[in-house]
Amino acid sequence: MIKIGITGQAGFVGTHLFNLLNLKDDVQTVLFDDEFWNDKNILDEFVSSCDVIVHLAAMNRHEDLQFLYDTNVRLVSDLVDSLERVSSKARVLFSSSIQESRGNLYGDSKKEGRRLLKEWAQRSDGSFGGMLIPNVFGPFGRPNYNSVVATFCHKLTHGEEPKVLQDGTLNLIYVGELVEEIHRLSLEDNVSDEMEVKATSTLKVTEILRFLEGCKSEYLEKGVIPSLNSSVEVQLFNTFRCAMDIADHYPVMLTKHTDPRGSFVETIRLGVGGQVSFSTTVPSITRGNHFHTRKIERFCVIKGKALIQLRRIGTDEVLDFYLDGENPSYVDMPIWYTHNIKNIGDEELYTMFWINEFYDESDPDTYFEEV
Repeated sequence: MIKIGITGQAGFVGTHLFNLLNLKDDVQTVLFDDEFWNDKNILDEFVSSCDVIVHLAAMNRHEDLQFLYDTNVRLVSDLVDSLERVSSKARVLFSSSIQESRGNLYGDSKKEGRRLLKEWAQRSDGSFGGMLIPNVFGPFGRPNYNSVVATFCHKLTHGEEPKVLQDGTLNLIYVGELVEEIHRLSLEDNVSDEMEVKATSTLKVTEILRFLEGCKSEYLEKGVIPSLNSSVEVQLFNTFRCAMDIADHYPVMLTKHTDPRGSFVETIRLGVGGQVSFSTTVPSITRGNHFHTRKIERFCVIKGKALIQLRRIGTDEVLDFYLDGENPSYVDMPIWYTHNIKNIGDEELYTMFWINEFYDESDPDTYFEEV
């Protein structure tokens, strides 16, 4: 089993890569903390424990561009020094950027870092892969830091108005696709110091904003799952959902129509297909305790009392939502949140479930973890 360590493990891409690798049977992750940079002995212990090191630690933005440049180059230099102190033969994968050719200090810092690692590999007969990565977007990105997508999503879900300052065309890769590629390269025998990671979609900034504004008007304000006509639209929608204030938004109450015949409740409006199911759950029983990395899912309680719990993978905070069929309501499951539903009442619990794709036993996108 290959041992992989990630500098910048707590960052945007690092978190996604760490979570993905922990789902793989062929990988053991080696924990990294930013404090390791402050202690050569601890850094050396980390480096000597790794078969592969993915160097993601870097500063993306800072008002002092020279400080940004110096910081990024220093981090690479410190890693090279440690590799040499322990005579490491680890494969090093470095996240560089298409910004290398743009003539800015951020791009220059990445280019210099790649050069330093290439020279280390030549001196030590090591293995080095330098990845030139396009614009990355996805859930849990920091607004005004990681990507314009993260900025738009945050503003639209927090009562702010995003603005397009320059309507350029962006070559994009979804963070889930990027970390799958990094996993593949970590197992690949032949890597080179200059590897272009291909973009998986190309969109204008105004196109991104227009789609996300549709997510706000349809989903956030009306509860409608919008039409999702491509993989990038699903990715943008999931990114948008994860930017919402989930604890305040759910559960969403539905309108119940009652007359002498009984009652009627509309549970979901869809601009996209998928699978609808219905379950009964006896008192005190819990269903679920799993998470998805791409699926969109809704739990709607129409009879009985339920506790729905969510916890983002890699964190400890548990969100509790209490639902009662007397006032039908729903909670949608964000990706990378493990979730469950428990019957906390004295009668059978009736729940309707919707998910945006048919169940595929060969690719279920369902990973079990207790909330």
